[in-house]
Amino acid sequence: MKKMLKGVFSLVLSVVIVSMSCMFSFAAEGQPPVEIKAKAAVLMDASTGRVLMKYNENEKLYPASVTKIMPLLLVMEAIDGGRITLNDVVTVSGTAAAKGGSQIWLKEGEQMTVDELLKATAVYSANDACTALGEYIAGSDDAFVKMLNDRAKELGMTNTHFENCTGLDDTTENHLTTAMDVATMSMELLKHELIVNYTTIWMDSLRDGQTELVNTNKLVRFYEGTTGLKTGTTSKAGCCVSASAMRDGTHLIAVVMGSENSSDRFETAKAMLNWGFANYSTVTPVIDNELIPDVGVINGIEEKISPEIPLVEPVLIEKGREGEITRTIDLAVDVAAPVEKGQVLGTVTFSLGDEELGKYNLTAPDSVNKLTFLIVFARVLKAVAQ
Repeated sequence: MKKMLKGVFSLVLSVVIVSMSCMFSFAAEGQPPVEIKAKAAVLMDASTGRVLMKYNENEKLYPASVTKIMPLLLVMEAIDGGRITLNDVVTVSGTAAAKGGSQIWLKEGEQMTVDELLKATAVYSANDACTALGEYIAGSDDAFVKMLNDRAKELGMTNTHFENCTGLDDTTENHLTTAMDVATMSMELLKHELIVNYTTIWMDSLRDGQTELVNTNKLVRFYEGTTGLKTGTTSKAGCCVSASAMRDGTHLIAVVMGSENSSDRFETAKAMLNWGFANYSTVTPVIDNELIPDVGVINGIEEKISPEIPLVEPVLIEKGREGEITRTIDLAVDVAAPVEKGQVLGTVTFSLGDEELGKYNLTAPDSVNKLTFLIVFARVLKAVAQ
């Protein structure tokens, strides 16, 4: 009986070892840790841009309406920059009204606010509304497309070329981007907190309730923590999505491009996000003020100065490694006067193993003038008078 149990144990152990070997082999070959039912995919941390998972990330593909992430970004930048407001009224042109595909059937000459057009674009993926917004910002549809491409270059999206602002691709062969570039523009869009007010709407309406809007991103309703972002579907592109979600301070972006059906894109996005949330956490390293001594000032009117402690940004790390974060303080013992406000006195570096998580300057909170003969003389007179 003992021999039999020993044999069974050995067999189970062998299976486990083989399975682990396969897992390590996949990891070594760069295979994603979840099943990717798509042509390309990327999982990115929205706060730092760190890529956690990738699959054919630089393959040029049709993005369909995921394209609209870039127009939405330009609209958010125009709003935050004070160039337009949500209450601005936009008059719809014939060009915008003529857009096909997904639309809210705008009429030439019809008027809507920027807020209403944003809802139609972000929630319902309306091509006519997106075009109207673009024309309002740039003056014409063509000028807006140029703005899209210029902004893409600024963001380092070297594998992206837009031929329109909608993602319609039935008459184009060169409206292309990559999963990595989509993640990049998604990250940039999420820096504008206002956009989440639109990308998390499940249902809404326009025209006093006559036009219903239902979000094309089903994750908004069914996935905990969803913050957006945009779906897209055409016969050339297949089914695509840039899905973002936040849990416990960790904000992730899962880009899925070229799935065969809508279910595959959402299931792949969920699998990627689930894996990310299960394996990573966002923490904020702490600088202990008691470990930062005062710095002496040579020949200064003040003998010492207390370094200003900077704000530390959150970092994404593998779960379970929070206690492994190390802190290295490099601080001058003293500095020569004069000392300028903001002058770097030292640094604090946070690391996890060989990876540097962040480096922060310790600076002078105020200026310290050089001690002169006149100042010394005045101090002597004051002391004698007392």
